[in-house]
Amino acid sequence: MAKIMEPIFQIHQPMQQHPIKAEGPTIHLKSTAGKLSSKFFLLLFYLHLILLSILITFLTLRGIFSSSRIYRKNLLLHWYPSFLTSSTIAALIAIACQVAIRKNPCKTLKTIFWLSPLLTCAAGILFLSIGTASSLIVSAFAFIFALIQSLYGCWVVPRRDYATRVLSVSLSAPISNATIFLIMFLVMGTFYSFFAISGLGGVAKMQTRIDPVFVFVILLSLVWTMQVMKNTMQVAVSRPVYEYFTRVTDVDTRVGFDDTLKNGMGSICLGSIIVPIIGLIRGLSRVMSSIAGDTDEFMFSCASCYAGLTDRLVAYGNRWGFVHVGVYGKGFVSASVDTWEMFERVGMKSLIDSDLTGTICFLCAVAGGSFCTLVAGSWALVVHKDYATLVSIYAFFIGYFLIRIAMAWPQACVSAYYVAFAENPQGLQFDSTIRNRLQVLQRSQV
Repeated sequence: MAKIMEPIFQIHQPMQQHPIKAEGPTIHLKSTAGKLSSKFFLLLFYLHLILLSILITFLTLRGIFSSSRIYRKNLLLHWYPSFLTSSTIAALIAIACQVAIRKNPCKTLKTIFWLSPLLTCAAGILFLSIGTASSLIVSAFAFIFALIQSLYGCWVVPRRDYATRVLSVSLSAPISNATIFLIMFLVMGTFYSFFAISGLGGVAKMQTRIDPVFVFVILLSLVWTMQVMKNTMQVAVSRPVYEYFTRVTDVDTRVGFDDTLKNGMGSICLGSIIVPIIGLIRGLSRVMSSIAGDTDEFMFSCASCYAGLTDRLVAYGNRWGFVHVGVYGKGFVSASVDTWEMFERVGMKSLIDSDLTGTICFLCAVAGGSFCTLVAGSWALVVHKDYATLVSIYAFFIGYFLIRIAMAWPQACVSAYYVAFAENPQGLQFDSTIRNRLQVLQRSQV
């Protein structure tokens, strides 16, 4: 009986320094409200998949059988092959990005900060060459976004060395069988993306007034589903990395993945909605604060209030909460609150705010999505110009989300490393990476 209880006792006390082997499940700490909300969002996610599958099947069949012969030929010869090609390319780029950042994070960071704006600008040129009103609008947005990326890349140069260091340290954690799950998720994401795009092909000509609503619903479903895949990968990987740095247990990725599927999917479905929304709100808050500066003008008087509100919101929904979802089986909101309180308690909030890991994963996805846009958009521009704008935009979504799934691995490693350090900053298993960075930030604030 003592041997059975020993690993459970060790999981409850993650700071103990005696490593043991454990293959058991996590301790589940969800409250009643957390369990109900998790079950509700899990049920909602599965229900939406069923309904969307019916809708996409209907739209696909309508596009193939209820249209003219020329339209059917265009769909079969031009629409579907271009997306199948771009989906395959996106999956290969996703694997390449993931391998590159693990093998050589320093060169990968330098490359991605100049490659992403360059490919975004190239995508803007493609949209400009299409020449339609909608493509010109997208082109202008692409050029502006490319300029913002370039300026941001110059602004964060002093932070790149630390970002490289923290990636190298966190990715050093041995993770078994994670590659298998990564490939599995990429295959699932590729097929789901192609399935969703096939439904969009059925409304490419916008035959009825309600078709734009169908487009919005399908794209929204694609975003949520791909976010769930990404965060499932993040939760499954973060657990063995956390256990490695806390020196508590040695957990196989398969065990973390099984526990995630059994007990964490509801929290992941909820977090996949909350995190992007709060991230967008927080991004707008930072832009407002940067523009306002220290001015007291009336038009900027709400900037500080808005910033304070977003600081409160981020405590209830942040990506670092996924670590406790995987390790302890907590509900997502509870896990987010606990991890954020730890960061504030040990003075890591400024460090977390300046971390570049999320930006690096985002730029990798933007670069991959832009490349897929160039491939699929160029194809459509040559064979059927009428579809070029839609094909280019949809190809970007496919490439972006598939690469975000792959980059969930390094993001999970860094998140687990931060959370493990916050729980025991004096742990002997940690080197001076975070401590030195905290000292630098403290000196700069003074």
